[in-house]
Amino acid sequence: MKITGITATPIRVPRAGTFTSSLGRSAYTENAVVEIETDGDITGIGEICSIWDRKGRGQAEDINDLLAEVLVGRDPFRIAETHAVMDALLHRSYPAKAGVDMALYDIVGKALDTPVYNLLGGMVRDRVLLSHSLSMGEPEQVARQAADLVKKGYKTVKVKIGMDQRADLATVEAVRKRIGDDIVLRVDANMGWPTPKEAVRNIKALEPFHLELVEQPLHFSDLEGLRHVREHVDTPIMADESVWVPGDAIACIRAGAVDIFNVYLAEAGGIYPAAQIFAIAEAARLPCIIGSMPELGIGTSAQAHLAFAMRNLGYGSDVNGVVYHADDIIHETLRIEDGYILPPPGPGLGVSLNPDKVEAYRIK
Repeated sequence: MKITGITATPIRVPRAGTFTSSLGRSAYTENAVVEIETDGDITGIGEICSIWDRKGRGQAEDINDLLAEVLVGRDPFRIAETHAVMDALLHRSYPAKAGVDMALYDIVGKALDTPVYNLLGGMVRDRVLLSHSLSMGEPEQVARQAADLVKKGYKTVKVKIGMDQRADLATVEAVRKRIGDDIVLRVDANMGWPTPKEAVRNIKALEPFHLELVEQPLHFSDLEGLRHVREHVDTPIMADESVWVPGDAIACIRAGAVDIFNVYLAEAGGIYPAAQIFAIAEAARLPCIIGSMPELGIGTSAQAHLAFAMRNLGYGSDVNGVVYHADDIIHETLRIEDGYILPPPGPGLGVSLNPDKVEAYRIK
């Protein structure tokens, strides 16, 4: 089987509501759909997912203007080799590479008539525990968001912090009071604290509210600072922006900087390198979760396949990007029940494109 064509179509899909964090406000998601055609009458689909610069349109250009030309004619089963070709040709642009990677796994799964998680070693769990992030706002407003999610079955909620110490403290206190002690509460500073000492001071002020973990308290490059924070607080520290690719995971481990990795398919460059990060973490006896950009249906399905196959998935994960959106671009509805996501149906990624939706949300 050979690849005969690759296209990336940028799309903009509205969020279910405007979402605010220390990184800014988002009323929509700009991603891109990747389609890889083969001479075996199989088409694989992937998704470019990014909240960072260049987003769907810029990353789609990397595929349409550069990667497509060199990947046409290659064997879609040779995923590791394709990653080597992409890395040699294009520095970074990991979300674009991830879109290609997802589509290749989709092709292989369809060709072998098996779900992608079987290509990763097979299922190790029947359902995946989910976490849901809360948009920033007034403390009582955020607490109401948390209470509504608990009613829907979520057992882990994440408060976005890192902009104002007093507001953070008031918000975390309000959320904990509203949801009680049985619901898991975590916080994400999104690199919002400027110094390790400030991060330590703020985390210690929040620890009486029984936090599961603190996500990315400092700038992604400050591994020494992260180690200082980790050594001076009781709450586990999770790396997000500090761990994009497998090499970043090794650097964090060597620095003794974190307790947990938040692994993103888009930031890692796809399922293949994301699984490598899980393996590196497992060798270092560290747990991981899976984070969200947030993805639409294709990306969420790819996340789910990885989540079902990784043994050291240790906490609730953000494998639910679809719920942050007002609509989707696939025919299927991924099953989320009682705070868990269930396996996607069918071979490959288990989802199919709705061309009418793609056209409706295509960036003209």
